[in-house]
Amino acid sequence: MPTPAELEKKLWKALQDHATVFLGLSNAEHGHARPMTFIADGDHGPLYVFTTKDNDMVERAHAGSAAFAHYVSKGHDLWACIHGNISITADRAVIDRLWNSHVAAWYSGKDDPKMAVIRFDADHAEVWEDSSSALAGIKLALGLSDPKKDAQGKKATVQM
Repeated sequence: MPTPAELEKKLWKALQDHATVFLGLSNAEHGHARPMTFIADGDHGPLYVFTTKDNDMVERAHAGSAAFAHYVSKGHDLWACIHGNISITADRAVIDRLWNSHVAAWYSGKDDPKMAVIRFDADHAEVWEDSSSALAGIKLALGLSDPKKDAQGKKATVQM
């Protein structure tokens, strides 16, 4: 069984590999989460999203807005609900450091007046690791495992 620290490490590694999430404001009236792609700045964040100034999340967010991100890893073997705070940044050093060809495809350059950058500072997360696999399916079919027991210990709340 993985420890909470191991699940947190797996989550950060997965976010480095594939970080499309559903990001939403926790206290948004009539709001909803929307798919966005995080770019991690370092091994443990913060996490950034390049978007547009007319995105309703940008328009509603203010410094320290409570937010959440729902995440599923590329292999569907790790899930998380990450809680934290967002703010909007215009820090040129961040833009220069994180700029890449994927981001560049959406904008007319680093000074595009329509571009906004959301900073997500993760606070804590609930992380689940998939307890099913081909081997687990075989064991279950043969009556050699208990799926409820196998799932125990595969979830943790971690401080990020």
